[in-house]
Amino acid sequence: MITLKGRRKKMTEKMTKRKNDVACPDEAYGATEHRPWGFFTVLWEESGHKVKRIGVFPGGSLSLQYHLHRAEVWNVISGEGRVTVGDKVFPAKAGDRFEIPPMAKHRAESDTGMVFVEVQSGDYLGEDDIVRLEDKYDRA
Repeated sequence: MITLKGRRKKMTEKMTKRKNDVACPDEAYGATEHRPWGFFTVLWEESGHKVKRIGVFPGGSLSLQYHLHRAEVWNVISGEGRVTVGDKVFPAKAGDRFEIPPMAKHRAESDTGMVFVEVQSGDYLGEDDIVRLEDKYDRA
């Protein structure tokens, strides 16, 4: 029998490990989709809005891309990296926020791993609303 104290210790160890882990979560709100650069999990979706948790693996880089039908806001939760919006590249760390209007080219990349929450808004939020300009995984 595991005592309450034992359960608390196991949970604390598990949460501490996850806090510093960019790996794909084993318990997710929705289906997790894997990409060469990392993963994303849709946390919530309704007409005109979608929220995702996005993990960029160490050395990973999303495509330099833009969207025709949606705007995005990225809130960095953990890790560090770089975010490109338009022609500017910004350092990114936990607590930083980036606004990406429709048609603005953008990218997230990280040498050490980074997790951010993406909030999408627009009249179409499908995964096929991505125009790739550059992609290190030959998907452009």
